[in-house]
Amino acid sequence: MNKKIVTAGFLTLSILLPIQAQASSFSGLYAFGDSLTDTGNLFNLTGQPPSPYFNGRVSNGPVWVEYLADKLNLSIQPSTSNGTNFAFAGATTGMANTLDVPQFPGLQQEVFGYLDFLTTNSLTADPNALYTVWAGANDYLPTDSQIFVPYTEPTTTVNNLASVVGALANAGAKNILVVNLPDLGEIPRTNMTSDANRLNNLTQAHNTLLSQTLDNLPLSPDVDISILDVNTLFDTILANPANYNFTNVTDNCFDRVAQTLCSNPNEYLFWDDLHPTTAAHQLIGNLAAQTLGVPEPSFVPGVAMIGLWGVAEVLRRQKQKSSK
Repeated sequence: MNKKIVTAGFLTLSILLPIQAQASSFSGLYAFGDSLTDTGNLFNLTGQPPSPYFNGRVSNGPVWVEYLADKLNLSIQPSTSNGTNFAFAGATTGMANTLDVPQFPGLQQEVFGYLDFLTTNSLTADPNALYTVWAGANDYLPTDSQIFVPYTEPTTTVNNLASVVGALANAGAKNILVVNLPDLGEIPRTNMTSDANRLNNLTQAHNTLLSQTLDNLPLSPDVDISILDVNTLFDTILANPANYNFTNVTDNCFDRVAQTLCSNPNEYLFWDDLHPTTAAHQLIGNLAAQTLGVPEPSFVPGVAMIGLWGVAEVLRRQKQKSSK
């Protein structure tokens, strides 16, 4: 197994710049996860979330995997529309979904359901396609679910993630992109609560264990696993928001309870109290493309200075967090 971790440090020098779409080295794109990746599965079944959410996304525009698909010249449509995006809002990393509807899947159900389809039809996973896996936040965050109780340590969550990565690889997948978690104590729902530090520490424990566990998966040498380091990306943005054209990185633009909407959503990091704006999703998609080796734009000295400053600030921020 080959594993690659590309942190946001130097790559963020160019994620603000447009990346030209390339002839993809991948034959297709398959996505699994929760609301951060769902491009319409929940909406197709329920009509939720409504406007001002964008076309069934839990954001105000396209989500990261759509920006990534665009960079790769690939299509990504919801599985409920006969597409290859199986991500479903509310999914935990296991079989549960925090929306408490039995038919709504968790991550394991998404992946194992897809693999069951392959087995039933005597198929294998396309070895030339890209498979993305991003879940875990719903395992840890406070929830209104009457069924699922959030975990307070990362072992079960990371084991669930490892199980689906291993299952995909054993079914024939050769290119798997796994996304780590941003600090869960920095989102609007939690950043002013007494639970913020605990959630940040839990996030760091999750990301560390995830990296270690993926390192030790007994997979074939021709399987490539890349970790998309969203955690460092968000820490860098929080340290220097103006460098990424954000004016607000602590509040949500849209208040779901009051039904109020900010006038400048693309200057906000967060769309609602849990989910990023499409501007943030675009940065994630750009970083994903770079992680996978999509050619970067030409070097720009001014952007380089921003990036180096960002690296220094995020290291300072991480030191401050570790001392709390």
